[in-house]
Amino acid sequence: MNLRQHQHRDGYKVWLSSQEIDQLIDTAPNASAAIAFALGGRVGLRSQEVADVTPKDIQHTDAGPIIRVVGKGDKYREAWIPNELVTRIETAAEFREMPSHLPIVQSSGDSTQVSTRTLRRWIADAAAELVIETDDDAWAQVSFHDLRRSWATNLAAAGVDPILVLDVGGWNDLETFLDHYRGSYSPEAHRRERDKVSWL
Repeated sequence: MNLRQHQHRDGYKVWLSSQEIDQLIDTAPNASAAIAFALGGRVGLRSQEVADVTPKDIQHTDAGPIIRVVGKGDKYREAWIPNELVTRIETAAEFREMPSHLPIVQSSGDSTQVSTRTLRRWIADAAAELVIETDDDAWAQVSFHDLRRSWATNLAAAGVDPILVLDVGGWNDLETFLDHYRGSYSPEAHRRERDKVSWL
């Protein structure tokens, strides 16, 4: 986990490794929260997009599964979604017998659309549990938006073309993406580079 202080407000920007995103998903307080965390950390959705997305937004294409999103500024995009998450969402929708036009992520097992406030509370609850489990106070700094930030950085660390990440993530310009989202090397990149130094 990497932290950098916000320039214009209190708190920190946090970059999570892929393994740390898995830890957070595994610590989610309920099944809807686990799906929400995965949509943020594995698909790069903004919190409002997570609240709005429905099972019918998932489509299977020749390039692999995607999720169709109308995001910030009513901008349409097609985000990549892992096969495992597609299966989890389809299984949850079947189990709940929910119509495909209702939001995937719901509050407390009913068919009420989740609020972004609830998403923030779920993240805070999971992070607080991880502070105790790992004895690492840095978890207390994790916000829902950090999942999107980590997703973009992890794609860049995997060698995905930044212009493609920009497109799939729904950013308007490369400068915003580079300034705000790829502002730190991923934890994996730090580990890889440290491994080059024998005395570290």
